[in-house]
Order: sequence, then structure tokens, then C-alpha cells
Amino acid sequence: MPERIRVLVAKPGLDGHDRGAKVVASALRDAGMEVIYTGLHQTPEMIVNAAVQEDVDVVAMSILSGAHMTMFPRVMELLKEKGLDDVVVTGGGIIPKEDMDKLVSMGVDRLFGPGTDTREIAEYVREAVARKRGDR
Repeated sequence: MPERIRVLVAKPGLDGHDRGAKVVASALRDAGMEVIYTGLHQTPEMIVNAAVQEDVDVVAMSILSGAHMTMFPRVMELLKEKGLDDVVVTGGGIIPKEDMDKLVSMGVDRLFGPGTDTREIAEYVREAVARKRGDR
């Protein structure tokens, strides 16, 4: 039996709207994953430290504040510094398509917009983690 997928759901920056993050966290739990929710107002350093401490497979960030082009690259950089290149980085929020494309080209796995079916997110997380675990 494969080990259970561990997902860190984080709300970086000053954005105080966490309903979407909580909905996704709940859906991933319902899909059989272990979910750690960091709460609001997390810095990239706090997110990566939690990822290390919790030994997660996935870091999923919800960003509605427009800070995605700062937050995602910084989290990616810190994960790399900690040797966590095999962690799937994903997320969603209010992110223009062209910025999504740029972030994916930087190594973010996939980003989801508002209204995405949570089953689609769960299935994507399963596939991405299986791919990363296969790379080991």
C-alpha cells in the first residue's frame, strides 16, 4: 500500500480570505490525504519550515492578494535550499493565465483558478505525487 500523501495548505502574505484554502484542505482530507493547514499570514520561510517539519509531499498555496509572483518563487527557492526538490508545489487563487504560465515555467507544478472542482485538484495531487515518487 503506498504511503499516505501529506499536503501542506498555506495562506502566504497579508491575504485574509481563507475559505477557498479551507475548502481545498477539506476536499483533500476527504480524498484520503493527510492535510496540514498553516493558517493565515504565513511567510515563505514559515511555509518551508512547516514543510520540512511535517515531511510533506505537497505544498499548496492559496493566494488572492496578487503576491503570487513573489511568494511562489521564494517558496521554490527556499525548498531548493533545504534539498526538497521532490516536493510538489501547487496552488491557486486569483492568478492571471500569463502569470500561471510563468510560474509553471519556473517549476511550480500546476495552478488552479477559482471554481475548480476539488475532485480535479485531488486527482492532480495524486498524479503529481506518484510522478515525483517514481523519480526517486
